[in-house]
Amino acid sequence: MKRIIEPELLDALPPGDPRAVRSRRDLRRVNAWMRNHTIMVRALQAGLNDPAPKQITELGAGDGHFLLRVAEKMTPRRPNVSVTLLDRQRIVLPATIASFASLGWHAEAIVADVFDWPQVSAATEIVIANLFLHHFDDTRLADLFRMIAGRARWFIAIEPQRASWPLFCSRLLWAIGCSSLTRHDAAVSIRAGFLDNELSVLWPAGGWQLTEQHTGLFSHLFIARWTG
Repeated sequence: MKRIIEPELLDALPPGDPRAVRSRRDLRRVNAWMRNHTIMVRALQAGLNDPAPKQITELGAGDGHFLLRVAEKMTPRRPNVSVTLLDRQRIVLPATIASFASLGWHAEAIVADVFDWPQVSAATEIVIANLFLHHFDDTRLADLFRMIAGRARWFIAIEPQRASWPLFCSRLLWAIGCSSLTRHDAAVSIRAGFLDNELSVLWPAGGWQLTEQHTGLFSHLFIARWTG
């Protein structure tokens, strides 16, 4: 299946539009259905050694609920982590920040385009992204990867697996209560997803250990870890 990048309807809506609010709520169910929280936790725990990470930045963090669910699965073994939630829309609620605090994690929401990230945030230890990279073509991805490689020692991304089975299942999202907007965007995301080593070939060469594979029924996992 050829990779096709198309606009997603959610990206064109104001944050407070009822359709956008519902779609973000749908995405929480989609992430649970894809088991992306568990995939991220396993990827983090597989590579983490004591002491615990001090700083995690999520790119395209949306409302912050994805990383919050990850934090819930990781604590109390990994307390006192600082979290940066980077997104171009201001949609992280104070209640979400408070939920991180209740886990012993300090969260900060930064509103900026990802390509402005180096100018608005300090250096980070771990960078993650969930269902975010597929928005960009290869040229922009290569630019983004160079920025990440210059800022972090570890990058983990979960993306849609570009294949017929996930595309077929996207048509069934009505069964878990997802709106027509979410179903449309799910199919668009899958057609823009990744296969094989498509992300690895865009990552800067030298000093990095790269892992890229299908995981679960619907997801594609990419990990870059600095070993130089």
